[in-house]
Amino acid sequence: MKQTFLAAAVQMVSGVDVAANLDRAAQHVADAAARGAKLVALPEYFCLMGERETDKVALAEPFGDGPLQRRLADMAQEHGVWLLAGTVPLLSPEPGKVLNSSLLFGPDGQVAARYDKIHLFGFSGENESYCESNTIHPGATPTKADLGFSELAFGICYDLRFPELFRQLSPFDLLILPAAFTATTGQAHWEPLLRARAIENQCYVLAAAQGGRHENGRHTHGHSLIIDPWGRILAELDQGEGVILAAIDPDLIQSVRSRLPALAHRVLS
Repeated sequence: MKQTFLAAAVQMVSGVDVAANLDRAAQHVADAAARGAKLVALPEYFCLMGERETDKVALAEPFGDGPLQRRLADMAQEHGVWLLAGTVPLLSPEPGKVLNSSLLFGPDGQVAARYDKIHLFGFSGENESYCESNTIHPGATPTKADLGFSELAFGICYDLRFPELFRQLSPFDLLILPAAFTATTGQAHWEPLLRARAIENQCYVLAAAQGGRHENGRHTHGHSLIIDPWGRILAELDQGEGVILAAIDPDLIQSVRSRLPALAHRVLS
């Protein structure tokens, strides 16, 4: 049966030291759990923002085992929470690349869902350039998970720009989107895109972001957000590390969908 619960988004400014990043992530998860969160989401690349894009390839683990996955399972089990591990680099079928994967750990420490990032970011600015396809193999499967008390849909960062991904999964209660949006694109597009995804899918959106100046010189936008199905911002953290929480209320979802049945009015698919 669906029920109201507290969800938390963790914002980080991850660096080049994996152990230090994991320790800080564990502290934030503990903080969120102590404040009553039942579901906690970490940001994309929470475990490493390397000096080089290839650094994450050296960190790749087989799905189901590895030091990163064991530590995350321990966090979820220790605090009795559902833990969305932002992204973890998993071994790819393509040599020299990784799968950039969100893993959802249950309170028992077991993986309940996995989503491999489908859309790979590419951007060229005046002093910055990114091409994720150089080191990441794209996923292919839209993913959602029914936890009994809530139905979740998954996306990662650049996926936010592709609403057709989430339309394939609709309806769902909560879209979880870990990200490491650049400061340049984030300032222009982050909030309006997130609010649009909440409004058009009549769902909550929980976006856990990287937010600050990183050791490798990269500058991420931050502004982790929790948004309700009417597009209202319930919680936000602009820059730096921390945790935001908000209640996910299934009655509000039902109210919005019954008063404005846009999902039922869809003609094209």
